[in-house]
Amino acid sequence: MRIKITKNGPYLVSGGIPLKEMVITAKGHHYAYTEGRALPQAETYALCRCGESHNPPFCDGAHATLNFDGTETASREPYLDRIADVTSGTTMDLLDDNRCAFARFCHTDRGDIWSLTERDSVPENREAAAKAARECPAGRLMMVDKEGNVLEETSSPEIIILQDPERKVSSGIFVKGPITVEGADGKEYEVRNRVMLCRCGQSGNKPFCNANHVGAEFNDGHVNTHN
Repeated sequence: MRIKITKNGPYLVSGGIPLKEMVITAKGHHYAYTEGRALPQAETYALCRCGESHNPPFCDGAHATLNFDGTETASREPYLDRIADVTSGTTMDLLDDNRCAFARFCHTDRGDIWSLTERDSVPENREAAAKAARECPAGRLMMVDKEGNVLEETSSPEIIILQDPERKVSSGIFVKGPITVEGADGKEYEVRNRVMLCRCGQSGNKPFCNANHVGAEFNDGHVNTHN
């Protein structure tokens, strides 16, 4: 199972990775994933990353006429070498590399994930914080115990096209599970359980999403069906 980034072109997906659409849905003071529209399945497929396809989420060749610049600028360093912040609790620590895609799962009915981690002596806070970390599609947040063990099970591989009707935008591509992402230069990125790829073409941290789809008001034409 592999995602090959082509030079100034689409993501080429191989290995029969299931493809679905999910909707970031507000549930009080927290967020949840709900089912979106059904998407066709295939052994291989090409996903748009310039943001201009008329057949989203699939590539229709629009990048060629736009002279799309898909130059990859993201760090290739492993996650643990990029940690920017650590929030310590009594029983666990929250690691944060600040690679945010603005999916907002770090906010819960009990408070934000950082304050919950600091108050993790309360079992309900500990459970809510660990769950919030697991649901962050960008992989920005990772919860570990005091021995450094990741408090998260490896997910089954999926590629999830995200819609964000609360913000009236289409979000990124949630790559869930251990799927290899290969750069246009043939070098592989670290395989992680959660990463978010840009599909609006506006990220300043390609190939990963950096939430620029919000400011760009990116709409692939399907987000409004969930309002």
